[in-house]
Amino acid sequence: MIKAKNIRKSFGDLEVLKGIDLEIAKGEVVSVVGSSGAGKTTLLQILGTLDTASSGTLEISESQISSLSRNSLADFRNYHIGFVFQFHRLLPEFSALENVMMPDWISGTKDSEAEKRAKNLLSLLLKNRNK
Repeated sequence: MIKAKNIRKSFGDLEVLKGIDLEIAKGEVVSVVGSSGAGKTTLLQILGTLDTASSGTLEISESQISSLSRNSLADFRNYHIGFVFQFHRLLPEFSALENVMMPDWISGTKDSEAEKRAKNLLSLLLKNRNK
């Protein structure tokens, strides 16, 4: 679950996000749409904990993100958040399954458990691709 309240982000005098309130339930699929420059990428970077808001609060899976140290935030991101970047490619020397297993390998998860989780994630993507 994600709860964002009064999320604001400014770059100098330019206020890009002006008090975003958002709540996403577990299992809910959400699309963020808008014109170029509207702040979609900025919002997604904040929700993905890759950037911080200028003000506001962010809670993910009942964790107050702003209270986490840099190392704790990296651990949280590794265990709770997955990214599919628009401009990045999969690592070509690995299969799609191995690319999905990569975060688990980095965190030291056993191969059998990493493969099980990766296959589950890939099956979820296949189920939702036609929705």
